Amino acid sequence: MIDVREEWEYSLASISKSEHIPLNELADRIQEIMFEEEIVVYCHHGERAFLGAQILIESGFKKVYHLTGGIDAWSQVVDSRVPRYRD
Repeated sequence: MIDVREEWEYSLASISKSEHIPLNELADRIQEIMFEEEIVVYCHHGERAFLGAQILIESGFKKVYHLTGGIDAWSQVVDSRVPRYRD
C-alpha cells in the first residue's frame, strides 16, 4: 500500500505497513516501488489516490488499484483504530 497524502496527514493517521510517498513526489520515486507487486494507492478520500494510480499505470505498473473512499473509509469500515480527521 502506498499513502500519497501530505506529511502532516500521514502523521495524524496511517494504515499499518503502508509506504508513504506524497503524490507530488511519486513520479520521482517510482524506482522505490516493486514493479511486479500489486499496489494499492490511498489518500484521505480517494481523489489523489486515483491520480497516483494513474501515474503508476502510465509508468508501466500493471497491478494498481486505488482505495475507494481513502483512509477515511478504511477507518469506518476496516479498522476503527485508525483516527479520522478533517482537511
